[in-house]
Amino acid sequence: MSTLGTYAGVDIGGTKCAVSIGEETTAGIQILAKKSFPTPSSPELALKQLLDTLQEIITETSSTVLGIGISCGGPLDSRRGLILAPPNLPTWDGIDVITPFQQSFGVPVGLQNDANACALAEWKWGAGKGCRNMIFLTFGTGMGAGLILDGRLYAGTNDMAGEVGHMRMEEDGPTGYGKPGSFEGFCSGGGIAQLARSMAEKSLRAGDSPLFCPVYEDLAKVTAQKVGEAAQQGDALAIEVLHITARQLGRGLAILIDVLNPERIVIGSIYGRQLAFLEPIVKQVLLEETLPHSLSVCTVVPAGLGESVGDLASLSVALHTVSFQ
Repeated sequence: MSTLGTYAGVDIGGTKCAVSIGEETTAGIQILAKKSFPTPSSPELALKQLLDTLQEIITETSSTVLGIGISCGGPLDSRRGLILAPPNLPTWDGIDVITPFQQSFGVPVGLQNDANACALAEWKWGAGKGCRNMIFLTFGTGMGAGLILDGRLYAGTNDMAGEVGHMRMEEDGPTGYGKPGSFEGFCSGGGIAQLARSMAEKSLRAGDSPLFCPVYEDLAKVTAQKVGEAAQQGDALAIEVLHITARQLGRGLAILIDVLNPERIVIGSIYGRQLAFLEPIVKQVLLEETLPHSLSVCTVVPAGLGESVGDLASLSVALHTVSFQ
């Protein structure tokens, strides 16, 4: 096993920031050090702490980094290195995050939204390794996509490619991405919780007590995690919620396969955790909805990096940035 290079990753989130150093080898990627802290109140304070933290772990690990990758929720401008007031960072309006790191460390610095960053990580080290055409779906708090097309990351004209959560699946339904009945509404943690609350309320009125919401007072406490746990314990309503999600997931995937003709779709977070309930229905819907010739060359799999994909995402942006200098 030989070392191929050392990279730095910076993840900027609404509640937490993280800085890491990773060493790529012929066997994969290994995180050498990582530090995280609550996101400071202003972009200026956050950038200063990120720069200081990166310098600390470079010194502590005696590392020489080849590049720095920054991952953040969109919207953003990856070409100019600007964060454009994402919903979870409303005060970050037009903030240049690339220049401070370039000036401090003198290496290539890249910025990508979190879905693209996770797609790069899965493509390089995870379930998409070896593919030329791959789609990564976040399927966590929200539903976004990162697109690897013809062996390259495709971000679109202004970094808005892959916003699949905005697709309308039904005229009405749980709300995601500000749109009732959207793909994100049906296929995200928040959307599943909305759908489950609506169905639980009807069930309670009928005199039933779902395991994930046995009384009215629990409606506000319903989460996708509670629904998943109840389904695994055999709760009929929880299983029905997941089956509705699975059908909509299958329909959304069918559209992506017909339009983009990928060889692999890698799905993160909730898909892997609830595979037993989701996968059989997704496969059946794909058989019904997708062009057979396109479906014959495409596999749908859970994220290979599992829960660690977020830690590796920004490091993959660093590697990608250096590779395309």
